[in-house]
Amino acid sequence: MKALKTYLFVGIFLCTVSAFSQYTEVINSNRPGVSKSAFAVGTNVVQFEIGPYMLNEDHSLRKTEDRSFGADFSVRYGLLWPQLEINLEGAFQSTKRTYTNSITDFEEKYSNFKTLTLGAKYLVYDPYKNAGEDKPNIYSWKANHSFKWSDLIPAVSVYAGANYDTKDNPYTAPGIEGFSPKVMVATQNNFASGWVFVTNFMLDRIGTDQSDFSYILTLTKSISDQWVLFGETQGISSDFYADNLIRFGGAYLWSRNFQLDTALTFNTKDTPSVFGVTLGASYRLDFHKDKKTDNGTSVEDELERQENAKGNNRKKRKKRSKSIDVDFD
Repeated sequence: MKALKTYLFVGIFLCTVSAFSQYTEVINSNRPGVSKSAFAVGTNVVQFEIGPYMLNEDHSLRKTEDRSFGADFSVRYGLLWPQLEINLEGAFQSTKRTYTNSITDFEEKYSNFKTLTLGAKYLVYDPYKNAGEDKPNIYSWKANHSFKWSDLIPAVSVYAGANYDTKDNPYTAPGIEGFSPKVMVATQNNFASGWVFVTNFMLDRIGTDQSDFSYILTLTKSISDQWVLFGETQGISSDFYADNLIRFGGAYLWSRNFQLDTALTFNTKDTPSVFGVTLGASYRLDFHKDKKTDNGTSVEDELERQENAKGNNRKKRKKRSKSIDVDFD
């Protein structure tokens, strides 16, 4: 309980400082879903996110059964400004395909990067930047957890990146190779009581024979200081592949810099049917330093100074009360 009060005090204090930062006291991961948060990891933070997975895909028309293992990964770095993040992300997969339409089942195996993208994300609008103007009500739990119309205004970021696909990649359309652009708009709403809603709208491999449009809608709910649950839907549309995927799962905050997660993925069609299981982890190397406050100290030092000042004031009041008691006796 003492630790929870300390974190609450830190959160309230950080909302009031003029030098607003996207850095958070605990790790801010894009996992366990596949959508991207509107916020960056924070300046001078290096963050690693990885998720080994198992994926089964059965295609009723082609009479194929794919059994795949792989891992998706992301390396994120907060560069120059709190709003800016550069990242390298991708997924490597190995597949065994069985053709079931012949008298004797025929198998083939292949592996490659399904995606490999280098990009940058920038927060263009942050409705929470001036959160200090709407300070929490320390006397009312209901006031702090009730719905506010201003919560409907999302944070908005834009993303631009470059994909790289190798020649004759079995996971892309024929003829796709080399570099192609990718762009995205991401929004995020932080509602009361631990609800967060994220949307992504993407154009991928623009100008190629596999120019994809996709959207992702993710809803998460924090059920305690360490546990979070999520549900997600992803729509993909292109001439090469189209699908509607559903995911759900959860994450556990092991420490302020380390998170574990798991998720299930499935769809509702059979061309192909999809079922996947992911186990993931996120870890950050925190080299972030808070900016100076108006009196020249860091946010952490200022917080410690205020705590010490409060403690000294309490001691002085106790001493005065004791001396008064002695004088009156």
